Amino acid sequence: MFPKKGKTFPNRQEYASGLAVALQGELGSTHQAVKTLMRWTNANERTAKNWLKGTCGPRGEHLARLVQHSDAALASFLEMAERNSVVMRTTLPSLRIDLMRAVDAIDCCLSVVTEPEPD
Repeated sequence: MFPKKGKTFPNRQEYASGLAVALQGELGSTHQAVKTLMRWTNANERTAKNWLKGTCGPRGEHLARLVQHSDAALASFLEMAERNSVVMRTTLPSLRIDLMRAVDAIDCCLSVVTEPEPD
């Protein structure tokens, strides 16, 4: 028998619950979230519900389709695979855009507050 080398991937339950947390954070846990997962992956309703509950995780083609649509699922999967540098490269650009929008909104609010009232 060969000795085990390298890093281990999380067990099935950790994988399923990790993706469930990511999907619930992005989509919520309503029936609409189930419908969205079904539309994204062509999975059946029971399968999508199991993913959201964390009972089981997507495999193969479903996982590929899921990460195609969900940044949260992709980030969760890459973190489980200990590919944090890839997570940073994929999330930082969108975080930067969100921060720029927030700064613009703050600047807009401040300009309204600091403008003198007309006499």
